[in-house]
Amino acid sequence: MPRTTLAVLTLAACAAASLSYAKDGPVKAVIDAGKTGHPISRYVYGQFVEHIGDIVNDGLWAEMLDDRKFYYPIVAKEPELKPGRFNRPPSRRWTAVGPMDAIRMNREHAYSGEQSPDIALDPDEARGIRQAGLSVKAGKRYSGRAVLSAERRGQVEISLVWGKGEDGRETIVKDLKPGEYRTYRFEFTPGAATTDARLEITGRGKGSLLIGAVSLMPADNLHGFRKEVIELLKSLDSGVYRFPGGNFVSAHEWRNAIGDRDKRPPIMDPVWDAVQPNDVGTDEFMTLCKLLDVEPYVTVNAGFGDAWSAAQLVEYVNGSTKTPMGRLRAANGHPEPYNVKFWGVGNEAWGSWQMGAMALDQFVIKHNQFARAMLEADPDIKLIGSGAMPDAMTCSGESGKRTGNIVTEYLGPADWTGGLITHCLDNMDMISEHFYTYADERFDIKSGKRVKLDPDEPLVDWMRRPANHVKVKAEAYADYLDLIPALRDKQIPIVLAEWAYAGVPRDSYKVVPAYAWVFHEMFRHSDLYYMANFTFATSLVSGNGTDAVLNPAGLLFRMYRRHFGTIPVRVSGNAPQSAPAYGPGGQDPKVNAGSATYPLDMAAALTEDKTALTVAVINPTESEQSLEISIEGINLEGGGTRWQMAPDDINAENTVDGQQQVTVEQADVKRFAGTHSFKPFSVSLFRLGIEK
Repeated sequence: MPRTTLAVLTLAACAAASLSYAKDGPVKAVIDAGKTGHPISRYVYGQFVEHIGDIVNDGLWAEMLDDRKFYYPIVAKEPELKPGRFNRPPSRRWTAVGPMDAIRMNREHAYSGEQSPDIALDPDEARGIRQAGLSVKAGKRYSGRAVLSAERRGQVEISLVWGKGEDGRETIVKDLKPGEYRTYRFEFTPGAATTDARLEITGRGKGSLLIGAVSLMPADNLHGFRKEVIELLKSLDSGVYRFPGGNFVSAHEWRNAIGDRDKRPPIMDPVWDAVQPNDVGTDEFMTLCKLLDVEPYVTVNAGFGDAWSAAQLVEYVNGSTKTPMGRLRAANGHPEPYNVKFWGVGNEAWGSWQMGAMALDQFVIKHNQFARAMLEADPDIKLIGSGAMPDAMTCSGESGKRTGNIVTEYLGPADWTGGLITHCLDNMDMISEHFYTYADERFDIKSGKRVKLDPDEPLVDWMRRPANHVKVKAEAYADYLDLIPALRDKQIPIVLAEWAYAGVPRDSYKVVPAYAWVFHEMFRHSDLYYMANFTFATSLVSGNGTDAVLNPAGLLFRMYRRHFGTIPVRVSGNAPQSAPAYGPGGQDPKVNAGSATYPLDMAAALTEDKTALTVAVINPTESEQSLEISIEGINLEGGGTRWQMAPDDINAENTVDGQQQVTVEQADVKRFAGTHSFKPFSVSLFRLGIEK
């Protein structure tokens, strides 16, 4: 594999700081369709989901109730709770209907987990529980179930309340049979929309009522997932989804999240300090991937987990019904193997924050143990190592913690990727890398600390910062090829398993040109970047409790996936990108990311059938820019189509509760070759027919 298939021209000279970026005359670009690179993998548009706060359990899963299996005790009134980590909303609590002393948490006859509410009934008053804060739409059906056990015969009333008076509620009456837990199903159709509906479960009579589990979902859910969110995410055609973590996986016991969902125990997740109901586990993730028509990428617990458990998970997912775990999967309602190909061994094993963190010389042994056990369960799987190149180890501060040196030394005790390649190459098919760019700060390699960005930093540099992470990893890989001869014989591509621009409002347009630039840099190294998983899939959607729309970043992902080609072609120009503002090191490459069309960035690719040329141009500045374009190696039919994202305000938003300020504008293009003008901070994508 060449170090880079379509590398931008590596020139040391800096472009001028004025708006005249080329040395002589206008900025020019040459697209040479006769010089092609390695095909772009559809997996570079992939996504990542993890059980952090509401990302999975509310953002994707259709369950409307919090703590539906009663990890917490029933309280007299809803407590004032602070948001959780990353400002995630706190879980709602169940409150008492009737006297508080009539309710105790029964540990002897708990249905799921450690306790279930036990209510002493009374013939003269309704006693039970309620949960408020539910979002409902008028005229929409909602279906639910309650798992109940009664000491004596009687009746229970299950009500959905959306307003005042009898017209603001619907009540279902169920006859209770004494004895073991039974499941009682119900449906409601509210007459008005509200964000503060409540579900009530109450009984009258003698004896006691045990409530084991309760569920309420929109009736149009897709196998438990939110219909409106699934339809949007499916439109992105992302190729692959990574699950279940992320940091979450390092303390996750996968066996807690299979089988009857009502019986799965709720637990306190020690990673994100939140109750995890375990409703969305392995089988649900496979269902999600089927709904979205994407490949699953499963990460196993190499933190607190062990190789035997990882191998059992592989067997559960891929084994035939002749294997013990395959039989268990079939007993859980899924007789056919899922045949998952991509498997990650741990998450960010290099991070001291990770559950089960250890030294590199220990983890390489652990990786090999996991790999051998997992491959014995299924020799056809592809294993992805949990790597971190010097940029990640330096900028996370892990190098300093482990060695006392701010900057990571290649193949030293803090070079996680180098260590895995050196000691685990035979047990690894790909290497996982992560990066997060921060909106208002950078890592300063001189001081070894995070510092605030220069408030006068040019917008083009701000936009380029995520793409520079992609470029610096490509440069490091070239160094590994020189340092580790065995890598030349077995070259393992990069899986960019987590990436995002952190600290920017989720629904803002501002990140769109920056994300497009990340795509372009991966296209320029298409032989190296096989997969990428954006953090998070739900970050491409603006949603509330009932509705969802694609935000600007979501529109960008869909635009590139639908319209950009798969066979990259060479782009050259007369205006090289400027040199890194802070010099190489840490998150900054030796040569800035981008094509030689400064300040614009351009990427081009043929469609798979070679009937069309696609060209994408980013203008990452606050002013309109011009570019003179010429085509070599093919003859264009003439015109084509342009898709463009170019709002007037860089902070424009698409939100589910507000105005849609960002659109993808489509227009016909009569002639492509020649001079084009590009609006400030715009992203433009052209599709042009090729003469036969």
